[in-house]
Amino acid sequence: MRRNSIIKLTVLATLLAGVFAARANAECGDLSKLGLRSNPVQRQAWQGFRLGQMKPLLVSDSDEAGEPIVGFWKVTFTAEGTEGIPDGTVIDSAYAQWHSDGTEIMNSSRPPATQNFCLGVWKRVGERRYELNHFAISFDPNGNLVGPANIREEVTLEEGKDRFSGSFTIDQFDQAGNTLAHLTGVLAGKRITVDSPPSIAF
Repeated sequence: MRRNSIIKLTVLATLLAGVFAARANAECGDLSKLGLRSNPVQRQAWQGFRLGQMKPLLVSDSDEAGEPIVGFWKVTFTAEGTEGIPDGTVIDSAYAQWHSDGTEIMNSSRPPATQNFCLGVWKRVGERRYELNHFAISFDPNGNLVGPANIREEVTLEEGKDRFSGSFTIDQFDQAGNTLAHLTGVLAGKRITVDSPPSIAF
């Protein structure tokens, strides 16, 4: 019964993907309207796929074979050394996902209308030490574009690989590139795993 359901869902997903791909190809992929030419699409490796060839994909909470920073984190940003903001003030309490390909995404606790997601890139700069550079597009509470925000982090992963600490800067720019605000502080991250209780969010 379960195998039949999986097969039905797989066939349905394949059919829907074909319908949407055909529509996207007909409308969005037509570069001739722009006077541009595209290269011929290469044959996909999956064209010889058969239903009986599916195999499970093993995943884990962290990239044990690669960089130990990879994974899902609860991150707290605390002001330190920022004029006008008392030291110890929590600036943000966010969820961040560090990917094995050197990219990162963060879900901030900012109101969604002002932009609460940012995307970034990271690299290892020493033993258990990493630098992160990410950007967001900020809006005011009325939905008007403010400009880009740049968040930079320097973090050190603890030996147990379940926590990190470090420093951050946040620079908010207007649309002309003028700096509107500069914040500095410290941050702390706690790894979230499949076994983490809900209390990790508080």
